[in-house]
Amino acid sequence: MIPLLPQQIAPVDAQQSALTDAYLAERIAALQSYFLGLRVKVDALLAPQLPAAAGKPYPYGRCEEITREIYALLATRLRQPEMPIEQVLLDFMSQGGIVRSVWGVLREQYFQNALQFGGLYVDVANDTVDVNKPAVEILPLAASGLVAVRDLAHFRRTAESYWGATIYPNHLLPSLAPLLPMVSVSPGRLRSGLQSACDYMIALMCRDNFQQAEAWLRDGPVLPDKETAALLADTPADLRPWTAKGRDEAILACQRARNADCAVDERWRQARVLDYLRSLRGPAVAS
Repeated sequence: MIPLLPQQIAPVDAQQSALTDAYLAERIAALQSYFLGLRVKVDALLAPQLPAAAGKPYPYGRCEEITREIYALLATRLRQPEMPIEQVLLDFMSQGGIVRSVWGVLREQYFQNALQFGGLYVDVANDTVDVNKPAVEILPLAASGLVAVRDLAHFRRTAESYWGATIYPNHLLPSLAPLLPMVSVSPGRLRSGLQSACDYMIALMCRDNFQQAEAWLRDGPVLPDKETAALLADTPADLRPWTAKGRDEAILACQRARNADCAVDERWRQARVLDYLRSLRGPAVAS
């Protein structure tokens, strides 16, 4: 079997179906109430901290942050379960039930973070696109409409429809292009920048040894000069192209990474992620 990527939806096999039926299927109302309670706690923590997203107040656009905090809070609570439903979840896990954070495309409309409990889809941030929806939604995973991002084309289509974005190749920061081969531009929606720095997409680029990243860097439409200048002005000098041919440097970075087996080199990957985080902090003089 091919190992699951980070946050990839796990297959619901016979064992997961049986465990879901035995422990969770008849406790949906209790699970709903429990996660609504966790959501109240997380909202109280995050709402004062997070600014408006795309001009809209919390919880709009905060699916990732909410899901991450609830997943962490759940892990803490299950170390010393106090509520009956917590003991049920712990028993479910002790028998091999899957509990994991997942990410993908929901109903071919937008990117979504959620939690998987065996055969259940638990969306603890269901109101972050449409704030009139219930905060928590629990469905059979098969009926949820959540699917893994298949490839760069699938990511681009979703970003274009969800963010109103135009996606270009990353010829701006060539050393990061093997892992972050796209630049998104969506005026009035999201800050323009590299895509996608989530663990799943980075691992997806590594899985085929940067082949699809290289193809997009070679064939995708060139970022307009105005956007190029604006984005390069905000990035560290040592990460910018060394020549006027950022496209060639980005393609070469993929080829060199492939030849050096960087796809399986955790230290190389971590260094690129740190470079990406450094790029978000603004320009610096090259040493």
